[in-house]
Amino acid sequence: MASIRYDLLDLRLFMNVAEVGNLTRGATNTCLSIGAASMRIKNLEEVLGARLFLRHSQGVTLTPAGEALLLNARRVFQDLERLHGDLQAFSRGLKGQVRIFANTTAITEILPAALGTFLASHPMVDIDLEERLSPEIARAVADGTVDIGILAGDTETEGVELIPYRSDRLALAVPLGHRLSKEASVDFADVVRESFVSLQRGSAIHAFIENVAGSVGLTPHIRIRVSSFESLCRMVESGVGVGLLPESAASRLRSSHSISIVPLNNSWAVRELKICTQRLDSLPMFARNLVDHLVTHAASALKPQTSMSEH
Repeated sequence: MASIRYDLLDLRLFMNVAEVGNLTRGATNTCLSIGAASMRIKNLEEVLGARLFLRHSQGVTLTPAGEALLLNARRVFQDLERLHGDLQAFSRGLKGQVRIFANTTAITEILPAALGTFLASHPMVDIDLEERLSPEIARAVADGTVDIGILAGDTETEGVELIPYRSDRLALAVPLGHRLSKEASVDFADVVRESFVSLQRGSAIHAFIENVAGSVGLTPHIRIRVSSFESLCRMVESGVGVGLLPESAASRLRSSHSISIVPLNNSWAVRELKICTQRLDSLPMFARNLVDHLVTHAASALKPQTSMSEH
């Protein structure tokens, strides 16, 4: 084993195949033909003396040896990314990429402005951003799948570092003239039997509605699922139902839709967003700079956020 020389392309191919569970798609993601990819995986297994994948009709799954290699391969590429990032200060020709998982609110309402200003001032850095539920975000950060996560609530976060980021309160969007439209605030128990407009399955908001309703023994009546907060508000103003959305989204949308926004007064309606990493000091320099930028940008937005809530 001491004489083994690891080929970075082989490791990248192995990671791509492992992450999608399919040799063909993993080869495509590595810009290799299926034949070349298959040969490289076979040679890697022979050199290591262990099978890395179990082949089956639906794709491939990792063996215990494959799980161990995946964990360490991710660390290798994280270290390389950190090396490149730390050298960026000395060589403008180097480029870095940060992979981020974030929840619905962060992706739709908070990150566009923050990431826009960061990318404008860091032309050599690329960002891969995907929406995920908070538990999945925590797991992905802990196992090294992503560099940075932004999650909400009381998610289990063992094995990651947390940085306070933003807070937001869930509010109820109702049609003008609805029985609750003039209320200063409302308890979720008073609306749980309403018909709801919800974001699509798999979104954090959709899961949140189902979990909260389930906690009081009810199944929410969801009349339609839509793809964005804008579509949600259009459906609400048409009288289809009521909808939950963050106040940050409500402040942007209520002036352009015929709806009333009623804050929820439940304690769980205030959600604390957090930035999570495996270890902040293990991130490459440009990723650490991004975390600093997100925190600074959030602090600068705090005053407008407070003004909205008081309104």
